[in-house]
Amino acid sequence: MTHPAHDAETLRERALTTLLAARDRTTLLTSCVEEPDLTAQHSPLMSPLVWDLAHIGSQEELWLLRAVAGQEAIRPEIDSLYDAFEHPRAERPKLPLLSPEEARRYAAEVRGRALDVLAGAAFRGTRLTEAGFAFGMIAQHEQQHDETMLITHQLRRGPRALTAPDPEPAPLFTGPAEVLVPGGPFTMGTSSEPWALDNERPAHRREVAAFHIDTTPVTNAAYQAFIDDGGYRDPRWWTADGWDHVRRASLTAPLFWHRDGGQWLRRRFGATEVVPPDEPVLHVCWYEADAYARWAGRRLPTEAEWEKAARHDPATGGSARYPWGDADPGPEHANLGQRHLRPAPAGSYPAGESPLGVRQLIGDVWEWTASDFLPYPGFRAFPYKEYSEVFFGPGHKVLRGGSFAVDAVACRGTFRNWDLPVRRQIFAGFRTARSAVAG
Repeated sequence: MTHPAHDAETLRERALTTLLAARDRTTLLTSCVEEPDLTAQHSPLMSPLVWDLAHIGSQEELWLLRAVAGQEAIRPEIDSLYDAFEHPRAERPKLPLLSPEEARRYAAEVRGRALDVLAGAAFRGTRLTEAGFAFGMIAQHEQQHDETMLITHQLRRGPRALTAPDPEPAPLFTGPAEVLVPGGPFTMGTSSEPWALDNERPAHRREVAAFHIDTTPVTNAAYQAFIDDGGYRDPRWWTADGWDHVRRASLTAPLFWHRDGGQWLRRRFGATEVVPPDEPVLHVCWYEADAYARWAGRRLPTEAEWEKAARHDPATGGSARYPWGDADPGPEHANLGQRHLRPAPAGSYPAGESPLGVRQLIGDVWEWTASDFLPYPGFRAFPYKEYSEVFFGPGHKVLRGGSFAVDAVACRGTFRNWDLPVRRQIFAGFRTARSAVAG
């Protein structure tokens, strides 16, 4: 048996590493532009970058300093300014927000105190402190806001402010277009992942009929065929709500795409480039993903189907943490953590494929599923209802798998994301599925 002190030190090191990595990324995202770009609202869908910066500090203070350590509030007068549920994003620029310099100082002071709390943490006693959950929750929260800020950078007009190397070139994928996932039960969700969030819990058995799922996400080239075939002009492929949205919003292609002569171009982090045919399609809403699937004679996978394809090992009957097993993600497994600023070509990362041979289930693009965001049987909100519970219902669709903008700490085979079916600014794509024919 491992000595308890070793367990505590391992947890402490993991918490420290993930907190520091998140702050390094936050610093990059808020230091690569000048103050006017930090305080401006680049889209009514997004907060000013400076709001995200101070909100990160506010949540860290709330949970690590006040809830875990029992400390007095540093600046209680700003609590309501950075309450995400009190002020919609479109209204946040009008608030008396901290200046960029004040926000940096505040976040740094909170972080200094939080690291002192971490140094003395016992990692036991309450559900919040058990296995360092509160520290993991805050690291995930910051990384989620880092992804949000990266979305804001994509929406921002002006010259490129961020750079990163492109993914390694990959040979054109020539494997099977789809994979058969056998029918039967599997274990969905988790009761053992220490930093899993409330909506991932508890583990439960789910029966899933046999189905086929795309080996890779749908590519830009495949999606262009839908456009060229008049997909955006044909109501046959759209739900009633989707067709209404297409006409109201005048959708004709994924967000950031435009046609120049005979080719499609896209804007990506301040630069214009030819849409790469072999990359997974990006910046499509749920309605677009659903319409493409119908056009192709297929459908979006349900959330349970997606997770079975990602976690189930037919040889053992068990469910792994990731498609490739239980090991934490490495650069050979998936495109995560803003290491690149684009998806890798479809078919990349063979080391990350599932036991059935499905690729790129983790990283690259969030994948829309057919499912509404609903609680699992036995769900209990923790540590606050506003993380998941208030979003349950038919208004939000589930996304799975993470994107190139997601850090590994906030991405696993059980991780659930959700958004409104009209959202396109997020780094979302999809893959399709079809039911297996009996007999």
